[in-house]
Amino acid sequence: MSVTYPNGFRASGITAGFKLSGRPDLALLVADDGSTAAGVFTTNTFAAAPVRLCRERLGDGRARAVVVNSGQANAGTGSDGDDDAHVTSAAVARALGAPDEEVLPCSTGVIGARIPVRTMTAAIPKLVEGLSAAGGNAFAEAIMTTDTVPKMAHAESGPYRVGGCAKGVGMIRPDLATMLTFLTTDAPVASAHLRKLTASVLEPAFESLTVDGCSSTNDTVLLLASGAAGSDPVRPDSPEWEDLHAAVEEVAQSLLSQLAADAEGVHHVLEVSVTGASTDEDARTVARAIAESLLVKTAAFGGDPNPGRFLQAIGSSGVPFVPEDVRGGLGDVVVIDKGAIPPTWDKQAAQEVMKEPRIPVSVELGSGTGRARMLGSDLSYEYVRINAEYTT
Repeated sequence: MSVTYPNGFRASGITAGFKLSGRPDLALLVADDGSTAAGVFTTNTFAAAPVRLCRERLGDGRARAVVVNSGQANAGTGSDGDDDAHVTSAAVARALGAPDEEVLPCSTGVIGARIPVRTMTAAIPKLVEGLSAAGGNAFAEAIMTTDTVPKMAHAESGPYRVGGCAKGVGMIRPDLATMLTFLTTDAPVASAHLRKLTASVLEPAFESLTVDGCSSTNDTVLLLASGAAGSDPVRPDSPEWEDLHAAVEEVAQSLLSQLAADAEGVHHVLEVSVTGASTDEDARTVARAIAESLLVKTAAFGGDPNPGRFLQAIGSSGVPFVPEDVRGGLGDVVVIDKGAIPPTWDKQAAQEVMKEPRIPVSVELGSGTGRARMLGSDLSYEYVRINAEYTT
């Protein structure tokens, strides 16, 4: 029930030998009759070679396949990395009988590490042979790096199916995209309209997650539409568009929640909601300041409901507001009122909120219409250990 849930797609995932662990590390998703495609990518200036190539190839809005290797990011690899991305994706194209420009490459893993080209090209026949309509789960597992579980979702609305999977539990910051995420649908959608759907649903959804405030070099979110459901192309402002929009939104939100719950070393997920801002962007800035505050994250890990941590994060966001208008809460417990910490705030009740796996944090900045939501994670000993030992 992953990327092959919609009709028109097959997938596979195998162990090619990129990882010392022996875990699956090479994945392929294929639209047998081709698909329209759209995507959004990292804003990191050191964008990886496959990101640059993938972005270029999406110019005509068509795709036949997505190939993903995990273990080596192929970022920070210079012109050699560009060559590797071209050579490996061309090998996949030959095996499928598809044009090179319709194969979209993605990589994830250690920055600075090149793709073992010979290892990958030798594994492609097995990868193609393993393609099946039941291969979505294998695809989702093969794209993982420090993830502990595969992340998959599916939805159905009206005549259309949507499926998806994602990976990425560290080096996540809302600068779009924030991980590797793949969504598929069998709806017939023109590439221009698919780009609109990506911008209106996927971009804001995946910009609302932050784990460590670090923007990856490889982040990619792709949406492919096979058109296998038949009927006329889905157009904006039609009832069919509403069906498709709802299904894509459902899958995106499920994947987003799964990514937050599996963040590196996570014990608690922060659910930050900000209302009353002058603009949505102001609300988003405040929400992100709270979710990325090291003091807030460590307080969440330790179960310490210190209102000063939240007050500090709000005030340092750079967003203009009247302090006396601000109200903040942990769950139903008011910890900031009229810009001050109440002398009699209920610390015991707030401590109980901080013990929950998901900690709701609410902030009212004033009477404006701007609002935003951000998911974050605590900062644990495990996060430090995982990243301190990442290449050793």
